[in-house]
Amino acid sequence: MSVAITGRDLPAVERAGTQNPAAVRTWLYGLAALVVAMVLVGGATRLTGSGLSITEWRPVTGAIPPLSEGAWLAEFDKYRQIDQYQLLNKGMSLAEFQSIYWWEWGHRQLGRFIGLAFFVPFVWFWAKGQVRGRLALTLLAVGALGGLQAGIGWIMVASGLKPGMTAVAPIKLMLHLTVASVILASLVWIASGLKQRARDAAARGFSRGTTLLVAAVLAQIALGGLVAGSKAGLTFNTWPLMDGRVVPDASTLFAVSPFIENFVDNVALVQFNHRFVAYALVALALWHAFAVTRAAPASGMARRSRGLAGLVLAQAALGVATLVLVVPLWAGLAHQGLAMIVLAMAAAHARITRAEAA
Repeated sequence: MSVAITGRDLPAVERAGTQNPAAVRTWLYGLAALVVAMVLVGGATRLTGSGLSITEWRPVTGAIPPLSEGAWLAEFDKYRQIDQYQLLNKGMSLAEFQSIYWWEWGHRQLGRFIGLAFFVPFVWFWAKGQVRGRLALTLLAVGALGGLQAGIGWIMVASGLKPGMTAVAPIKLMLHLTVASVILASLVWIASGLKQRARDAAARGFSRGTTLLVAAVLAQIALGGLVAGSKAGLTFNTWPLMDGRVVPDASTLFAVSPFIENFVDNVALVQFNHRFVAYALVALALWHAFAVTRAAPASGMARRSRGLAGLVLAQAALGVATLVLVVPLWAGLAHQGLAMIVLAMAAAHARITRAEAA
């Protein structure tokens, strides 16, 4: 059940934050969809080996791609100076370079568009008095995080341009993906709070559990970023066993020295961590759905918890398929995209449950 936002029962951040919640909510969900698209284009850029094709960061002038043969040759010459070309792609044609260039250019261009899609409506809503107070400050913080994300993206790319590097540093790719995920979760959280919810006494016992689910999904996405950055998905392509065991030998999991670097640079441990946090996440989602359904079987909270559990199970199955098939482009993108959907669902579930428990 939902009603218009006019009641005294709404949290102050929403009650004092907007007089046009439906429009603001639609805008925020639209931004969330754009962030998902951005993650998918970023995933395609990584899986096609395109991320280092543009070797400079030009936030404004970089929006214009090469428009002449001479400009294309100049961009290609810059790419031929880096080790990815020298060690992996030596001899590639200009047409082949253009195919990877467009992926990276498209990724950056979509980032610019998202920036405009955030700040132009924000200024309009603010000028009309439809976004104000704590809500306005919260949205500005999300916008600032988006600006920071652009800088993180360049730091990530720059790590792959260093001598001896043919790809970006895994830890920086993980950071880039994790910040994008936090932005997505924040947008969905805020949007989900801009609608009054009927109180549900049963929700009070599950609010913390739903927040834990969001944190667990974020942690698993971060570990997935490490898998992607280290290309750990191209190794140990069997399931449920890994290197012939459920738990590989310590000599395999901790083969790198110093010890701490195993968690980033050892593909065996990186993949193992991603596998077992996935098992833990599936167990947590199923337990949560069972507990909520038992406590309030006919509630919206129960339906959401079962839907979320189903998404987590589907994501786990897709992850197994992606691994066994050795990460084809379609499976890698589907796995990354569904991770964003799981996160969005978890964030919405947590925020709505919190409102129902208020």
